[in-house]
Amino acid sequence: MDRLHQVLNFFICHQTILGYSIVSLLTAASEYIFSSVVFKCPCDSGNMLYGSVFLLVPAFILFLLGFMVNARTWRLLTGICPPQERCSCSPWGSCPRCCLMLMLVTTRALVAPFTWIAVALLNATFYECAASGNSMIKSFVCKDKGPDCDKLLVKIPCDKTLLKNIPDGSLSLQAQSQLIGWFLIASIMIVALISTCVSRCCSPVSYLQLKFWQIYMKKEVEHFENKATEHATRLAEINTNCFFEATDPVPFQTPSNEDWKKISVLYTFNPQEQYYSTMHKYVKTNRGNNVKFNEEGLIVPVLGFVDEANRSESGF
Repeated sequence: MDRLHQVLNFFICHQTILGYSIVSLLTAASEYIFSSVVFKCPCDSGNMLYGSVFLLVPAFILFLLGFMVNARTWRLLTGICPPQERCSCSPWGSCPRCCLMLMLVTTRALVAPFTWIAVALLNATFYECAASGNSMIKSFVCKDKGPDCDKLLVKIPCDKTLLKNIPDGSLSLQAQSQLIGWFLIASIMIVALISTCVSRCCSPVSYLQLKFWQIYMKKEVEHFENKATEHATRLAEINTNCFFEATDPVPFQTPSNEDWKKISVLYTFNPQEQYYSTMHKYVKTNRGNNVKFNEEGLIVPVLGFVDEANRSESGF
C-alpha cells in the first residue's frame, strides 16, 4: 500500500507534465497513423495543397480542441453575454485582463498542434509531398539538374525509383523537413524553459507555500464536488417527494445566482490579503458582500493551477 501511495503522489505532483506528455504521445501516434494509412500524395500539381492540408489542418483542429477541453476557457466565457444584457468583460475585470487570461489559455492549447507539426516534419512525409509541388522549392532543388527535374520531382513521393534521375533531390526535401522539425522542437523547449523560469522567479510565494497551495486546491475541489453532489441529491429528493406526495417542500437553503457568479470569478492574486482561491476569498469577505471582494488583483502565471484545479471539467 505504501508503494501505491507513493505512485499516486508522484502522479498528483507531476500531473501537468504527465498530462502534456500523454497529449504529445497521443498526437505523435495519431500522426504516424495518418502518414502511414490515410495519407496518399497525389504526385501531381496538387501536391502543395494536399501536403499542406495534412500538415496544418490537423494542427489547427488540435488547437481548437485545446481550447475546448481547457476548464479556464469556459470559466472565462460563461456568463459574459447573459440574456437582455450587453456582452462585457466586467465579470472578470478589464478587457486587458481578459486578453491576458486568453493568452495563457492559448499557450496551453498550442501543445498538441506544435507536437503534430514537429513530428510530421521529422517524419518528412507531408513536407516532402507539399514541397515537391512548391515552385520555390522546385527552383532550389532542381537548380542545374535538367529541364525534366520539375516533372520528376512531383512524382518522387509516389515512386522512389525516380531518385536516381534527381541526385539528392528527395534527400534534400527530407533534410529540409527534419531540420525545420528539430529547429521547431529546440525553439519550443527554449521558450518553455525561459517562460517557466521567469514565472517561477516572479512567483509571489515561496516554493513550499506553492506546494501547500496545490494541496489545498486539490482538497477544496474534492470537498466541493462531494458537497455539491450531496446537496443536489438532497434537493432532488425533496422536490421529487413533494411531487409524488403532493406536499409542500420543507425549507432548504441553496446558493443564489449571485453567489454562484461570485465563486465562478477567475482567481487573481492580492498581495495584501492571503486568499487561496475564489471560494476562500468569498468566505473571508462575508460571502462576497465586503468591498474587498471586488478589489482587482494580479494575474500570476505560476498560480494558474488555481482555476484549473478541476482537471475533469470541460465545456460539454
